[in-house]
Amino acid sequence: MFDLKYIRENPADFDAALARRGEAPRSDEILAMDASHREVITQAQAVQTRRNEASKLIGRAKGQGKEDEATALMQEVSALKGKLADLEEAERVQGEALTNLLMTLPNMVYSDVPDGDDEDANLEMRKWGAPKNFDFDAKEHYELGEALGMMDFERAAKMSGSRFSILRGGLARLARALGQFMLDLHTDEHGFEEMQTPALVRSSAMLGTGQLPKFADDAFQTTSGHWLISTSEITLTNFHAGEILDEASLPLRFTSLSQCFRSEAGSAGRDTRGMIRQHQFEKVEMVAVTTPEKSDEELERMTGCAEEVLKRLHLPYRVVKLCTGDIGFGARRTYDIEVWLPGQGKYREISSCSVLGDFQARRMKMRCRPKGEKKTRFVHTLNGSGLAVGRTLIAVIENNQQADGTIRIPEVLRPYMGGLDVIGG
Repeated sequence: MFDLKYIRENPADFDAALARRGEAPRSDEILAMDASHREVITQAQAVQTRRNEASKLIGRAKGQGKEDEATALMQEVSALKGKLADLEEAERVQGEALTNLLMTLPNMVYSDVPDGDDEDANLEMRKWGAPKNFDFDAKEHYELGEALGMMDFERAAKMSGSRFSILRGGLARLARALGQFMLDLHTDEHGFEEMQTPALVRSSAMLGTGQLPKFADDAFQTTSGHWLISTSEITLTNFHAGEILDEASLPLRFTSLSQCFRSEAGSAGRDTRGMIRQHQFEKVEMVAVTTPEKSDEELERMTGCAEEVLKRLHLPYRVVKLCTGDIGFGARRTYDIEVWLPGQGKYREISSCSVLGDFQARRMKMRCRPKGEKKTRFVHTLNGSGLAVGRTLIAVIENNQQADGTIRIPEVLRPYMGGLDVIGG
């Protein structure tokens, strides 16, 4: 969502920002709709003012015995009532059309975001850890999991279809351990408040964070009209929707471990084997709400929190800054963290950390007020995976596989595994 005042004052800059996203210019269309909408509002206000004046004059005319004048005024008030209703409906329709158009446009990225059409233009920022050299052919996670009898895709497909999995025994416990470890790290050391939130939300919540209207095909909707969340970013960010926050209370930092549901509508033929891309998965999400002055700093902090998970697990990774063709719809800047997967011999995304500016805050009308002041302003929101549990499980399995097919458990997870140090041994 955008500030119309900014578009009015900077139409060329707005169109240039859209062009970086591969979008056509829209300022002329938006400003024409805005001008028409404001004209209708002006007309409605003028009609309302005249109606109020005429209503007062009716009583005066009657008091003075001027019945003809009073009758004429009553007829005018009646006509103005009908005209006002028409103008108010036109104002609603035009305002809705303008809002719907703005809702479909992506956020403006920061100037330091690299230009590019796809992930090939992303900018590598740093690497941590060195990929391990195995003295045997490294296998992919699904090969290891199926051989252990602890990862079952065939039975999952029978009951649910493709892109589902069943974990058993040690791998099921390892997935649980990862989620608990991440939550403990973010709450005990990184200052996030843990929350449990609904998995079903109304359309207004999806609109607020930008999943609707553009990405309806990527989500699952129930017969009741509720939507299954694709990430707890939706619920955590909407927690203060429509509220005015005390600026002194910022930043707010929330985290949650939740089930997530995605249709993967645009992923036909991609990652069809294994657990990389599924309809249902678990993810630990981080969300921050802060002031405009602190949001860039908060992005660096949040990214560091996600990186720390991988460091504690001793998983090699790299951080890349996404280009204009790969960055998310609502983001102004995004860092992807990609973990090394020996079975694939390449880095794969395991977390995205983004600053969205006031893009979501405008959609959900979330503001803050400095102490002692009347004026409010929109907050800035951020979100990041800390991390996707399934993909972290994949990385742990593949990076800790042994020649005999067993999986060594990272030391930091052993307290969550009842002291177990090997799966399958």
